[in-house]
Amino acid sequence: MPELPEVERTRLSLAPLIGRTITTVTLRRADICDSFNALGTPHKSAPRDLLAGAKISSLTRKGKQLAIHASDGRTLCIQLGMSGTVRLLQPSTQDKGTQDSFPAHTHAVWFVDNYSQLLFIDPRRFGGLSTYPTESELHQHRWSTLGPDALTITAHDLAHACEHAHRPIKSLLLDQSALAGVGNIYADESLFRAHIHPAAHAGTLTKPQLNSLARAIRFILARAIKAGGSTLRNYADSTGTSGAAQLLHAVYGRAGKPCFACKRPLSGIRLAQRATVFCPACQPPPPKPRPQMKPA
Repeated sequence: MPELPEVERTRLSLAPLIGRTITTVTLRRADICDSFNALGTPHKSAPRDLLAGAKISSLTRKGKQLAIHASDGRTLCIQLGMSGTVRLLQPSTQDKGTQDSFPAHTHAVWFVDNYSQLLFIDPRRFGGLSTYPTESELHQHRWSTLGPDALTITAHDLAHACEHAHRPIKSLLLDQSALAGVGNIYADESLFRAHIHPAAHAGTLTKPQLNSLARAIRFILARAIKAGGSTLRNYADSTGTSGAAQLLHAVYGRAGKPCFACKRPLSGIRLAQRATVFCPACQPPPPKPRPQMKPA
């Protein structure tokens, strides 16, 4: 957590920032921010890198990463990691006290039009910030390493990623260089909807299976976005609103409970070092490879 739906809901909730100006920036932990020049060379982050004085023109997302773009081209990328959040505090909701009044683990603060505040909070510090002089540098030096965005994934995209893959399909879905945006929750949910066993080798999936899986991924992610994302522990969008997509989960976190489709108990295993839940009836195991015949 968070995965693509939660980041997309965060992006949508930050829409009030568009057209507004960031007046000042306070970076409270320098080690959570990396700034790069046009050549991709890192340098010490300055307030200007973090959009001080910039008018916000747009908000974009690829996979699990969020970007804030300024009208002069400067770009800030936010990666929420496992526990990161951003909070947009309006004058009626923010504490007008001292810096010590910010929530614990607030690592960066942007003051917007001198009265709103945008906070980056990350207790476990698996997330972080990175800055680029233009949007093209973000794409060139960071987002070029990501696979196709999962919200618009096609069967052709999946076929290309799976073509020479010798690993379970669940492992491939979690690989952000193959498919950007899917994590443990929505991998399990998508594979269940597509009736594909998570341990099936990606390179053996048939064309109908790839079509079904691409449709399932798009459906599961779009439904989760509409439901506000999954709030399992403390996820909330930038307004502090929790999601309800966890109420729609068919398999994730339900090992041992009855399958909603066939009523048989769901199975739980470790796959790709992650807890994995599936229905052994609705997602039959892949056929075992035939033993190779020794030459006479």
